[in-house]
Amino acid sequence: MSITTTRPEPGVTVVTVDAPPVNALTVRGWFDLAEAVSGAGDDPACHVVVLRAEGRGFNAGVDIKEIQRDGGHTALIGANRGCAAAFSAVYDCAVPVIAAVHGFCLGGGVGLAGNADIVLASDDAAFGLPEVDRGALGAATHLARLVPQHLMRALYYTAETIDAQQLHQHGSVYRVLPRSELDGAALELARRIAAKDTRVIRAAKQAINGIDVQPVHRSYRYEQGFTFELNLAGVSDGARQEFLDGRGQ
Repeated sequence: MSITTTRPEPGVTVVTVDAPPVNALTVRGWFDLAEAVSGAGDDPACHVVVLRAEGRGFNAGVDIKEIQRDGGHTALIGANRGCAAAFSAVYDCAVPVIAAVHGFCLGGGVGLAGNADIVLASDDAAFGLPEVDRGALGAATHLARLVPQHLMRALYYTAETIDAQQLHQHGSVYRVLPRSELDGAALELARRIAAKDTRVIRAAKQAINGIDVQPVHRSYRYEQGFTFELNLAGVSDGARQEFLDGRGQ
């Protein structure tokens, strides 16, 4: 598994997730991603970040196998803290973050995309939260940033996905493109932002976050409290194992 950072052109930093087979991140992976995004924003030479992934899809959430291997709750606590750190890193990054989403964007992927400043997606991208089928809760905070409230509830309760074109109609996906054009479009958009005075753009990012009506940090951690409750009640372990036995990961 790797989280890599590249600088394809001046002012543009690309953070790439490559964790086969489905980009489901371990505890360490979530913290590594948080450090990469925060570090990019802290670099004065960086004017904009593109967050992308290799492989079959953008992100499949947490590594459930890692949690199941842990006889206690250390991995669960680590995953929840790591996800919170990565989502916060995207939201709090000192410069705009463009999420370039392809394939599946599930669970933690929605947390990343929902907290990004701009989302571009390939025409095969699908977004969803399978949490209720895994005995967990979380990222409704971020799904609510992509779709209206009642649609968010329907998607959350059913664990259904919504495609990129539908999100484009809601205004949360900026552009939908063929997968072969996604990276180029993300770089072109990043180039346009990078050409601006970074002092102004960095101030704009702070200002926009400051007027956000949703307290994303607090609301996500509130959701996670119910995940701990379900785990302590023994509900989550059975749901995760049923998923692994039936589908694998």
